[in-house]
Amino acid sequence: MSIRGILLDLDGTLYVGGETVAGAREAVGSLKASGLAVRYVTNTTRKPRSWVCERLRSMGFEAGEAEIFTPALAAVGRIGSGTCFVLVDDSLMGDLAGLTLTDDRPDYVLVGDLGEGFTYERLNPAFRHLMEGAELVALQKNRYWQTNAGLALDAGPFVAALEFASGKNASVVGKPEREFFRLALEDLGLEAGQVAMVGDDAEADVVGARKAGLASIQVRTGKWQADAREADFVIDSVADLPEVVEPEGGEG
Repeated sequence: MSIRGILLDLDGTLYVGGETVAGAREAVGSLKASGLAVRYVTNTTRKPRSWVCERLRSMGFEAGEAEIFTPALAAVGRIGSGTCFVLVDDSLMGDLAGLTLTDDRPDYVLVGDLGEGFTYERLNPAFRHLMEGAELVALQKNRYWQTNAGLALDAGPFVAALEFASGKNASVVGKPEREFFRLALEDLGLEAGQVAMVGDDAEADVVGARKAGLASIQVRTGKWQADAREADFVIDSVADLPEVVEPEGGEG
């Protein structure tokens, strides 16, 4: 497979839990040394990319903050110069520095994961802005997630509540939405046909990438199940990547 750029999922692909996948560091280092442009992509909506970058570095990956692409950055690209009212964790505010924030008739309402911060006092102003004409943008719309204490509500139910109350549909900017991949490609400065997405999630990584026109490579780690019929390539782990991809124009 001849490409110029690669999008790498994190949890389940480069590491599983707190353990780095064997050979992952070496594989990523080899790909970067060969000239491939790399973006580390994640759907996290509670951790800034500075935290993601430090986590990757602590695991031995050569990662720069500019190489991390998250739904928060996708939201900045989506909203652009419009004004915005935000319902996001304070930790993300640095990643949203490009937005013009306001409480007075915003163009957009942006919703992330506030956890226990989703209160009536926080949600009702967002609802009112939507009724006054603002568009609804969600960093992601997951229903729930697994915590150490068990399942917990994610942002999706609260996004759905605002949709139901306002009669508006949210524009979602996280994986597997096409907009996420479009903005990631824009960040890379490459076309869809020049980039491959590598991940463990059949829906978010494989199907999402293919709908956006990217090549897809699924790994048999993390969320892997025997459901990879949609993927262009299936490999045992990210350690095998150098065997299936090469820089565009390289010898093969």
